[in-house]
Amino acid sequence: MILDQETAAKKIYRMAMEIAERHYNQKEIVLIGIKENGFFIAQKISTCLAENFKGAIFTLSLSMNKKDPGEIKLSDPTDLKQKCVILIDDVANSGRTMSFALKLLLGFSPAEIQTLALVERTHKLFPVAVDYVGISVSSGRNEYIEVLIEKGEVQGAVLKS
Repeated sequence: MILDQETAAKKIYRMAMEIAERHYNQKEIVLIGIKENGFFIAQKISTCLAENFKGAIFTLSLSMNKKDPGEIKLSDPTDLKQKCVILIDDVANSGRTMSFALKLLLGFSPAEIQTLALVERTHKLFPVAVDYVGISVSSGRNEYIEVLIEKGEVQGAVLKS
């Protein structure tokens, strides 16, 4: 176990406060969570963010087959032009999933796109920088990280071989 339930909750809250601090002058923020766990974390971030952010917060999900990302869809055809978008996933393993999602989002001409991951591996295969990170973990190439979610709460994260 590399992250327990209590620490995960604190990290989610801290990242939400970082977003509020960096975007205090924005009228709205669009949180886009990569299904399934990324969307769950986006919802948690939204709840925490609502405590300190005065603007509107929209939460969408993005779905794709992570092994073969041919078709990528947003849950709602929202206009993202000139909006602040934060792409959220549970783990930034190789950077591949976020790269494909970013490609789609760039087509909507947002004002800015930032990324958030609860857990980030320190060596990625794709050049994606994560703007908001809960925890960074150095792991071997044959290892992967899994975020565990049960009964509406992040239970933690584990490193697996």
